Amino acid sequence: MSFTLFADTRLALARDALAGLSVGDALGSQFFVPGRRPADLAAGQLPPSPWAWTDDTEMACSVVAALAETGRIDRDALALAFAERCEPYRGYGPGAVGILRLIRTGTPWPVAAASAFAGQGSCGNGAAMRVGPLGAYFADSSSRAAAQARASAEVTHAHPEGVAGAVAVAVAASLAARGRLDGHRPEPARLLAGVAAALDPTSEVHRGVRVAARLLGRHPEVAVAELGNGSRVTAPDTVPFTCWVAASHLDDYPTAVRICVEAGGDVDTTAAIAGAIVAAHTGVGTPAGVPTEWLAAREPLPDWLP
Repeated sequence: MSFTLFADTRLALARDALAGLSVGDALGSQFFVPGRRPADLAAGQLPPSPWAWTDDTEMACSVVAALAETGRIDRDALALAFAERCEPYRGYGPGAVGILRLIRTGTPWPVAAASAFAGQGSCGNGAAMRVGPLGAYFADSSSRAAAQARASAEVTHAHPEGVAGAVAVAVAASLAARGRLDGHRPEPARLLAGVAAALDPTSEVHRGVRVAARLLGRHPEVAVAELGNGSRVTAPDTVPFTCWVAASHLDDYPTAVRICVEAGGDVDTTAAIAGAIVAAHTGVGTPAGVPTEWLAAREPLPDWLP
């Protein structure tokens, strides 16, 4: 099916993905609090509200704001927006804080991004955690989603694996949103094949996505053992697992987030990534989508978001 997407429809898709991302992020972050148990979520017992969101949501809001303004990623403008809006207490890692401080004080973003990790650049999951709404925005073209995801990643992640993680998530969200517009649920294996096809076959993220495809139908504990759960906070350790979760539960947002919570590791980020991809397909307030009760419990998004 071919179709034309107008700007308001694109932005509506991006906002649904942002809702899925921010609720997953905010709910996931509650399980870093001592005494909170994933079993409570499975039993329908939610943490007390409000659920504060983290840097995942803050940076994703800047991506959505950029798309709302110009319909594309301007790397210079996005780098400055990330730097000026950074609130370190939101859970930014020290590497990200250092890069954004350099940008804020006048260092060009290519120099700042390349300075991380002794000149290797960051292969962290930060570019992937914020990009799901961008993928949904480009539901009509996974190739455009990949190109714009690459641009959004490069301002902070000079390492190829960090960029690959963003491309993978954006393509997954693009395919998920396209399935929503087409009126069908993408088959899990087909979705993961589409993600893998957009990646450099030599990358670790590509390898992980291929492994994820072989693990479809297996228990989440098996997937975690093979793919990781974000504990290393790298793209290869995070993105394949979240793509596996999203592909497996693309029509069930609460289950996708619950599996991320039960998997442990970098829970807020895995739930944010999987949540964005799934919500791009399910929407908000539908039986399979982001529950309105969860959305109401999430801290309001920033006032500066259009």
